[in-house]
Amino acid sequence: MLIRFLAVCALSLLAACASKRIPGTDIDDNSDTRAILAVMEKYRSAVEARDAQAIQSLVSNDFHEDAGTPNEPEDDLTAANLAPYLATLFQQLQSPKVELDVRRIQVGKEVATAIYYWKVNWRMPSLTPRPQREAELEQMVFRKEGDTWKILTGI
Repeated sequence: MLIRFLAVCALSLLAACASKRIPGTDIDDNSDTRAILAVMEKYRSAVEARDAQAIQSLVSNDFHEDAGTPNEPEDDLTAANLAPYLATLFQQLQSPKVELDVRRIQVGKEVATAIYYWKVNWRMPSLTPRPQREAELEQMVFRKEGDTWKILTGI
């Protein structure tokens, strides 16, 4: 009986020491992960609103995307050319619907990464009359600038 009591006490103590998780996820619940999730939600909402300036406000001045072509810098996106690029793209895009399913967030001292599943539907009549879909696993990288997490890459 005493052994059971001690086992229950030990399990209760371990459960009390376990880190809290954001409900419905395996993501640690702390101020950094919540702030990163908030940035990702602002990004999702800005894409649906086709708001290039809102997305621009979420990225670091050091933002860089190589478009999957590291040896072709002419198609790279940076903080300087992101807003004009998105504004042009968003003029052609109709009814974007975005879902982000964040699977994991790892936070370091100044840099964090989020692994997320991206699912988007949109129409682009200049390309095709049919609705378009895309879904894939992505990684977004953030850097803490002051008290704010900014996107470095991964949009």
